[in-house]
Amino acid sequence: MLYRITIPVLMLLLTGCGSIMSPGEWFASEDNIDPPAELIELKSDIGVQTLWTTSAGEGTDGQRLELVPYVYENRVYVADSEGRVEALDVASGEKIWEAETELPISGGPGAGGGLVLVGSRDGDLVALDAMSGQEKWRTHLSSEILSVPKASDGRVVVHTMDGNLFGLDATDGKKVWGYKRSVPVLSLRGSSSPVISGNSVICGFASGKLIAFDLQSGDLLWESSISAPSGRTELERMVDIDGELAVVDDVVYVATFQGDLAAVSLETGVVLWRRNMSSHAGAAADMSQVYISDAEDQVWAVDPRNGAALWKQKKLHARKLSAPAVLGEFILVGDLEGYVHWLSREDGSLVARTRVGDDPISTPPIVRDGVAYVYGDGGNLAAFRGPIR
Repeated sequence: MLYRITIPVLMLLLTGCGSIMSPGEWFASEDNIDPPAELIELKSDIGVQTLWTTSAGEGTDGQRLELVPYVYENRVYVADSEGRVEALDVASGEKIWEAETELPISGGPGAGGGLVLVGSRDGDLVALDAMSGQEKWRTHLSSEILSVPKASDGRVVVHTMDGNLFGLDATDGKKVWGYKRSVPVLSLRGSSSPVISGNSVICGFASGKLIAFDLQSGDLLWESSISAPSGRTELERMVDIDGELAVVDDVVYVATFQGDLAAVSLETGVVLWRRNMSSHAGAAADMSQVYISDAEDQVWAVDPRNGAALWKQKKLHARKLSAPAVLGEFILVGDLEGYVHWLSREDGSLVARTRVGDDPISTPPIVRDGVAYVYGDGGNLAAFRGPIR
C-alpha cells in the first residue's frame, strides 16, 4: 500500500526533528509521480449559478495551511497567511470589515458566540469581534495551529500541531482545560479540527484515536481506536486522523491516513463499522450516504449503515482533491487547478465544473443555506448555487 500513495498527500511533518519534508524528497525521480487525470469535456449543463467572486487576501502563499471560509449568520469570514481577516456579506461578497492581526495565520477562521477565531504558525490564537473585527483577546499556545478553532457555549476549543487540545474561556482566552496526546515521530502536516456537538467535543489525533471530551470541563467521555499503526517503518505506521469529521444523526464518520473509514457512536464511542480506506482529506455525510475523497483522489459514496460502497468516481485520479461537500443533489470537491467538480449525489457521475482561479483548492467547500463558498489557495473566494428545480 505504501508505494501506491501519490506525491500530493506526502506533505509530511517529521515532528521529532521539527523539520518539514517536501513531497519530492520521498522519491528518487519524477517517474514515480502520478500525473493528474485529464479533464473530460462535460456535455451536460445543470445550470450552476456563480453568485459572486472576489479576491480575499493572499490565501495560503503556497503553504500547506488550514484556511477555510466560515459562514456565520449573514457573513462569510476568511483569513490569509499574511495576517488579514475579512468579513464579507454572504449575498454580495462585499467587504464589511477588515482586520490586520500582524500574525502568520495558519488555521481558521472559526466563529461562534460573537467571536471570529484564527490561529498562527507561532501558536498564537486571536479572537475578534464578529460584528466589528475589533480584537477581543489573544493568547499564546504550545505550537503551530493548523486546524480550525471552534467556539460554543462560552468555550473556545483549538487543536495544536504538538497534539494538545485546549479548552479556553471565550471571554478572555484563559485556559480552562487541556489534553495532551503524544505525536508519532512521523505524521502528516496538519491537525484534525475539533467538532462541537451539544456539550461534547470530538477530535481526531495523529495516533489514529478519536476522542470525545466534555466541552465545559474537558473530562474524557470516550476514546476509540479507528486504526492501529502497523508496519516496520515510521512511514508505514502513519495512521493520522487529519481530515474533516462528519457528524450526522449521532454518528461520527472519520477516516485515517493508511487506515480505515469508520462510523462511531457519538454517545458511546463504539465503532459501528469500519472499512479499509485511506484518506487525509476527510469525509462529509447526509442522512442517506457518506462521501469521502480517498488518498488516490477517488470520490466514494458509502452506505452509512454498514460502509458498503454505493458508487465510486475514478476520473479525478491524482488531482489533489479536497474533502467533499454536499449541496442538495450534488457532491462538490475542489482540485489542484482551482476547479470545483460537481458530482451527482445519486451515482457519482460528473455533471458540472466551475473554477475559482488557477490556484489549488485545498480545503473543502463550505455549504450554508443552499450556497457553496469556495476559497482557493491564492485568495480567490467564490459563492455558487446549484440549479433550482
